[in-house]
Amino acid sequence: MREQSDEFILDAYKKAVKLKLEPEFLHLLEEELERRSLKIHTTTVR
Repeated sequence: MREQSDEFILDAYKKAVKLKLEPEFLHLLEEELERRSLKIHTTTVR
């Protein structure tokens, strides 16, 4: 996912949570957020 911008990853995560996508996919995005040292407030998203 290195080609994707930080904003894209953040938006993808927010939308994936909203759409209640598979936990494995959410985990993949969470790992990428962590790798990039990006923070997201999961209490406001979930």
